[in-house]
Amino acid sequence: MFSFKTIAFALIAAVVGANAESHTVNFNNKCGKGTPMLIQGPNVLSTGKPFTSNGPLISAIAYLQTGPCLFNGEKCTLVETTLRNPTSPGSGSSSDISLIPPHAFNVAAGFNYNNGCSGHADCTSASCPQAFHQPNDTQVQVPCQANNAGLTITFCG
Repeated sequence: MFSFKTIAFALIAAVVGANAESHTVNFNNKCGKGTPMLIQGPNVLSTGKPFTSNGPLISAIAYLQTGPCLFNGEKCTLVETTLRNPTSPGSGSSSDISLIPPHAFNVAAGFNYNNGCSGHADCTSASCPQAFHQPNDTQVQVPCQANNAGLTITFCG
């Protein structure tokens, strides 16, 4: 027979597990060279392997290190992302491609959400309209309002 403490613990574990937030970033490098980088602040989160955040992933950047890229993706095509479950309308995930100097086009890059959203963006040239070229190009941000949304980033796709 189960005790009250055992049943209570099982219920709490089930509720916490059901509400756990998780986001996975995958890479698809079709360039045949370079190393995918996923950076958050001073931390390298991935060099090409899938990365799962158990909770929100705030202000992460990704780029393909082909040689000239600096640590924060300067001199390269940059994908910026925040992946989080929405707590109110419009407060979920947002991703974009940035070519705002000192970032510059080095390889084609794109992304698509998965696990609940179908938004995407692709940048295949230095003049691509789906990228930030100046800070007020906010129309290029791609939102996702699904819980536990993931992102697949493709280089040379």
